[in-house]
Amino acid sequence: MLLSKSSRLAGHPPASQLHRHIRHQSALVTKQETIDAQLDFRTFIDVLRKDGDLAEITREVDPHLEVGAIVRRVSETNAKAPLFQKVKGAKDGLFRIFGNAASLRSSERERYGRIARNIGLEPGASWKDILVRTQEAKTREAMKPNIVADGPCKQNKMFGEDIDLHKLPAPMLHADDGGKYLQTYGVHFLRSPDGTWTNCSIFRGMIHDSRRLVCLVGTGQHNAIIREKWIQAGKTEMPWALALGVPPSLNLAAALPIPEGVTEAEYIGAQVGKPLDMVKCELSDLEVPASSEIVLEGTASLVDKAYEGPFEDFLGLHFDNDMHMHPLFRVDAITYRDDAILPVSVPGRITDESHTTCAMASEELLTFVKAKGFPILDANAPLEMMGTWCALKVDTAALTASKTTSKEFCEALGQIVFRNKSSMLTNRILLFGPDVDIYSLRDILWALATRCRPAQDEYVFEDVPSFPLTPYMCHGGGSVRNGGKVIMDCLFPMEYRGEKTFHSVDFETSYPRDVQERVLQNWEGDGLGV
Repeated sequence: MLLSKSSRLAGHPPASQLHRHIRHQSALVTKQETIDAQLDFRTFIDVLRKDGDLAEITREVDPHLEVGAIVRRVSETNAKAPLFQKVKGAKDGLFRIFGNAASLRSSERERYGRIARNIGLEPGASWKDILVRTQEAKTREAMKPNIVADGPCKQNKMFGEDIDLHKLPAPMLHADDGGKYLQTYGVHFLRSPDGTWTNCSIFRGMIHDSRRLVCLVGTGQHNAIIREKWIQAGKTEMPWALALGVPPSLNLAAALPIPEGVTEAEYIGAQVGKPLDMVKCELSDLEVPASSEIVLEGTASLVDKAYEGPFEDFLGLHFDNDMHMHPLFRVDAITYRDDAILPVSVPGRITDESHTTCAMASEELLTFVKAKGFPILDANAPLEMMGTWCALKVDTAALTASKTTSKEFCEALGQIVFRNKSSMLTNRILLFGPDVDIYSLRDILWALATRCRPAQDEYVFEDVPSFPLTPYMCHGGGSVRNGGKVIMDCLFPMEYRGEKTFHSVDFETSYPRDVQERVLQNWEGDGLGV
């Protein structure tokens, strides 16, 4: 959340002090390391260490709930990213555990620093800097991966009957989860039958038995689309790989609503300006990042399913016996680095990497609506709303020129946006004029409370695809698969006519500049604070 000048005066150190602290803290990280960290998981961890943003826990930690409890509390307190060096039950290099790869930092100035390090930015990057970075590949030519003969992920191998997932120190992340989740922050690799599209995506996976995971595959997701292509081809299974501890930039790309048909590995090559080093799998023609920490290979069944869950997820509510049938994935090979590291995500209430990556979809939505010709200046999904709200800043001059009405504009916008993958998680779109800071939740709620009349300025969409994991969809009334979406118009009717006869009432708006300056100069001397 952006701070007003008055809030910066109240209890926050001067910017000069913050900048001095940051220069000292990040001085050990070279420009090359900043670039390399987005392409290599271990370099990323090294950079966090040099940033002072890594907690290396050397005592033995139990993967049964203790790891999950620590990672969860890190998310709720914005503490350092934990690296568990000694996990109870680890054997033969499988494995250490790392958490909170894309969570927030406690420093106000470096709040988004850990996320920035995922994509080659400096730790002082703003949230908007990060959002813009995720779209840079759109204007560049896709860059195919560099296929190498070998890589660190091949240092150790096991196959077939030597594999027993129950013997791994897989974490039980929440007390009421339905099982141990080996996969919460790895990247699945699936390829279309014709070989033209390789999809990278993140979806959770619970250990089902000694050789199989049951994974949540959501309707409408790209992985589900590829799955359907294999079914239409008459197959009963498809090649599959799961890479854990991949290049951080690829992890974020796999979580974003990149357009259908785009191969994330090529997208990241374009974004970074350097091809990803990838290596062929042991059992299929799929390729995975050569520097991956752990790689599971096998097949995804197109027939067999089992109960998945419950799993306490990022919307922060647990429902008893919340289990559903989902596909089974058989593990036929495991390759891994020496002293491998398993990345985990322990979702819940704000703020963890589920929320940050979900919120990044707002920039994809912005790119989409601009391409469709809507007069939208900016977009932001407040982290506090877990990616389910998106605030749009409207170009009111262009809106006026279009001679439209609130009803016409909102209905046209909703019918297009809510059918696009960029808004899959978005249940509420809020429209604001240029005077509202859409990066401030305080501003958003103030404008919503004062400008959007219930019912009259709300446009509900029940004929569009839903986000079924939303608790009020899957545990409320009505259809689970459709609807539950709304546009809340926080523009006054006069703004559609090009008029503006109102302004905010606050310190910076309601007083002349010379009066403001005199008040600020005497603030501390008057005993009102620093």
